[in-house]
Amino acid sequence: MSKIEKVLVTGKTHTTLSSAGSTARGLDITLSSPGASKPTLEFKGTAPHPTAEQLFSGAWSACYIAAVELVAKEMKVALPEGLAVQIEVDLGQTGKDYFLQARLTTRLPGIDREVATALVHAADQVCPYSKATRGNIDVVLDVITE
Repeated sequence: MSKIEKVLVTGKTHTTLSSAGSTARGLDITLSSPGASKPTLEFKGTAPHPTAEQLFSGAWSACYIAAVELVAKEMKVALPEGLAVQIEVDLGQTGKDYFLQARLTTRLPGIDREVATALVHAADQVCPYSKATRGNIDVVLDVITE
C-alpha cells in the first residue's frame, strides 16, 4: 500500500446508537438493514452534494456499528449509551496516483480500554466494509473510552 502524500478531500460520518437504531450524521439518506421492516439508519446534515468519500464513510459506518453491536452481544458486553463511531475517509494523491485511507474512531465511554479495544478489533474482522478494504487501503482503528 502506498502512503498518501497529499490529502485532497475527507469524507466524515459520525454514527451513534439509540434505542430507535443507528443514526449517522453527515448525509441526508435513510437506510435499513437487510430484512428490516422499517428504516433503521438515518443520515442528515451534509452539503447538498455529498462526495464519494462521504457516501463511503456513511455506508461503512452503518455496517461497522452493526458489527460492533453483534460482537458486543457475542462478548456479552453491554454497550454504553454514548457509543459512537466516526469514520473519516481521505482521497489523496502520491505523485500522479490517487489513493484512499481511513480512520475509524469508536467511542465506548465507561468500557475498560482492553475490552473496548478487543471489541473494536473484532468488529473490524466482522464488518464487510472493513474486510473489503483490508490490505487495499491504510486503515487506523482508534478507541476512546472516556
